Amino acid sequence: MSLCPCDSGQQFSDCCAPYLKGHESPPTALALIRARYTAHTFANIDYIQATHHPEYRDEIDVAGTRDWAENSEWLGLEIKSTEMGGAQDTSGKVEFVARFNDARGRTVNHHELSLFEKLDGEWYFVDAQTPKVEQVRRESPKTGRNDPCPCGSGKKFKKCCALAA
Repeated sequence: MSLCPCDSGQQFSDCCAPYLKGHESPPTALALIRARYTAHTFANIDYIQATHHPEYRDEIDVAGTRDWAENSEWLGLEIKSTEMGGAQDTSGKVEFVARFNDARGRTVNHHELSLFEKLDGEWYFVDAQTPKVEQVRRESPKTGRNDPCPCGSGKKFKKCCALAA
């Protein structure tokens, strides 16, 4: 027995295997994204094509997808958020980060917001968007390296807390 590549914490046989083997259909958009990620780890391009919305299926670069799947070392899937996409919904969104080492050995974090639609009771991947990145603003000015350390030690920042960072 082995854990499912989708990082659900479940056994593969109880998680994505029934979907990839065609025994069941994912009941939610979240289950579909997990199954599609797992399909990439096994280079199961037929499943990826079959779960792509029929209206947009011709837009898939099959050779490129196969090359990406086969020449990547898949490291994990992190679900960031879901919006709708439940068993009773007809559309949904799932934000995730898929981590993998590419063909050159570089670690890549593929961050995506996937859009899904349910047709005749089946969930399909429709499109992907780049998620909005939340900007962080400092409340106070940045401590310069030659400024007094904010910890109150009396030392310059570069000789004190900057060393711990």
